[in-house]
Amino acid sequence: MTEPAPADDDGFYAYIPIGPRTSPGKILRVRTIRVPQLQRVKRAWQVVYSTRTSLGEPVPASGIVITPSSKSLNSLLAYCPAFHGLGGRCAPSQLLADGSEPEAGFVSMALERGWTVGVPDGLCLGVTGLGPHHFLAGRAAAHTVLDLVRAAQDLLLLESSVTSCAFWGYGVGGRTAVWAAEQQPRYAPELHLSGVAAGAVIANLRSLLPRLDGGIWSGLGLAGLIGLSRAYAQIPLNQILNQTGQWEVQRAGSLNAATILVSYNAPLGHWCNRPDPWNDPRWYHILANETAGREFVRAPVHLYHGTEDSIVPASMGQELYAKYNSLGVDVNWHCYPASHSGAATIGAAESIDRLTD
Repeated sequence: MTEPAPADDDGFYAYIPIGPRTSPGKILRVRTIRVPQLQRVKRAWQVVYSTRTSLGEPVPASGIVITPSSKSLNSLLAYCPAFHGLGGRCAPSQLLADGSEPEAGFVSMALERGWTVGVPDGLCLGVTGLGPHHFLAGRAAAHTVLDLVRAAQDLLLLESSVTSCAFWGYGVGGRTAVWAAEQQPRYAPELHLSGVAAGAVIANLRSLLPRLDGGIWSGLGLAGLIGLSRAYAQIPLNQILNQTGQWEVQRAGSLNAATILVSYNAPLGHWCNRPDPWNDPRWYHILANETAGREFVRAPVHLYHGTEDSIVPASMGQELYAKYNSLGVDVNWHCYPASHSGAATIGAAESIDRLTD
């Protein structure tokens, strides 16, 4: 990892150097906070914990753990959030404390059903000096989920017994949820995974990037190139950038999602030396290895999607469903007559029901 930049005013999120012998999931800092958007909360903690990059390097990560005021299910739900940005104060654990988290409603639904909820911020988002966020790097995202579950189990040891975990997410969060499920047997075999719910899963980056390019979601493509370049820093992926792109990548690495979408709606070719950077041999290799649906998942999986999804095509979810079927995964599929955001809302209740059952 490169040397961290100076931390912001909140010392809790300041970078902590950790050694290779530090156990993944070890709590490095913890503090009790209030979460004004949420109801039926017993306690909430912001947590900084140890995890691993895509390449296995030790690094700190942050997240939040929330216990319900009602009788607990003795199970922890790792809620995997949507894309919040590449940097700045936009991590879910910060926004929940500020009372401005856009996905607070989904967290509330889980708390109402008795789940203890953990929300990972994602690698290099939240903890200062490590950015930009490793956006779309599946293995890194999986590690932050699995290690937050480990940290939460230690945190809750004296309060309640958490005997199993489940993963839930939508869009980018759905991608994180299935990557965490696929990595769990190898990376965290001691965890008991009881179920996965994942909507509008971004399973195949190479087919998605051309679809987003040049439209209102182009900024997601640029953010993906930035995030993956950080995750695979040993490969000179940034060589595809032109001079304008090199400048703008530095700027974009500190911006939230809304600003990125507004500021970077040009095709990727505007920032790169070629109009189709996803076909660069180095990028082709990276994107091919960032595909979900290649590993067996030990727990039941619920996949859902919207037929009118203009960001992630429903066909991508159907392909993932077929891959899991071929691997022998216990998987089901539900497609709603709705848009990307509409299916997220409509499918939430069924997802919670299935995970709880």
